[in-house]
Amino acid sequence: MESALIAELRRRIGPHPLVRLGLGDDAAVLRMAAVDECAVTVDMLMDGVDFHLRDADPRRVGRKALAANLSDLAAMATRPLAGVVALALPRAGAMDLAVALYDGMLPLAAKYGLAIAGGDTNSWDGPLAVSITLFGAVTSRGPLTRRGARPGDRIVVTGAFGGSILGRHFDFEPRVDEALILAERYTLHAGIDVSDGLSIDLGRLCQESSCGAEVEVQRIPIHDDAHRLAERLADGSTPLDHALADGEDFELVLAVPPDEADRMLAEQPLAVPLTVIGRFVDRPGLWRVEGGIAVPLAARGYEHHFT
Repeated sequence: MESALIAELRRRIGPHPLVRLGLGDDAAVLRMAAVDECAVTVDMLMDGVDFHLRDADPRRVGRKALAANLSDLAAMATRPLAGVVALALPRAGAMDLAVALYDGMLPLAAKYGLAIAGGDTNSWDGPLAVSITLFGAVTSRGPLTRRGARPGDRIVVTGAFGGSILGRHFDFEPRVDEALILAERYTLHAGIDVSDGLSIDLGRLCQESSCGAEVEVQRIPIHDDAHRLAERLADGSTPLDHALADGEDFELVLAVPPDEADRMLAEQPLAVPLTVIGRFVDRPGLWRVEGGIAVPLAARGYEHHFT
């Protein structure tokens, strides 16, 4: 089966200028001499955690797996170069499933000029797991990290938040081009992508930057999906609750100097809107600001738990 899959993928994956040696050998060989610094990210998606294969089109699963990795490169304002894909496939229907997963990945890879250079495929009696490792070129401005936010910086976000479980968590667009444009045109001190939840990921950025954040919650752009989800669940949760904690929005949260943030908002250089939702402060923790009063804001979202 594996040899048949390799043959099928060779037919589907054309040549790429970065790939000197690709599918079929023990390792891929890439031409990357022109890249001074390379960012590397790996992400694993699992059936029952990140999706439920019984309810999902595997093409959407494949696309999501690659898009989530691309979002990590976007968070660091790096340009996608190449990647390798590892699949743990349930034995029943493994060949069709693998082809469908790649059918979801390849158009997205082509859109961002990403070379799929190889990987590994196994079958077993367990659920599907997809692990992708990507390589990205660090630009002349250097990698955008979580460590550079400074008190006084504005909290700037792309897009809108909440309710992604209604379908957007499969079909989101990783903010790769947006991050590169912003990093080229403006001064950015720090950044993160929202995979686990706006509040919890903002908290992680604050922790790495040794500062806190005051969030003007009325300014948070709330996605229509968050309103629909709150109405559907009817459990007392609000659209704002979903915007703060749902996760898998894959939007960017950026620490931007005040003057640059003002210019960024005035120019609105992206197709997706930019919004200031607060500022970074000296005192640690997250703070919810309404009517000039700051109270603690819980960092809520998804976390993997280990025992």
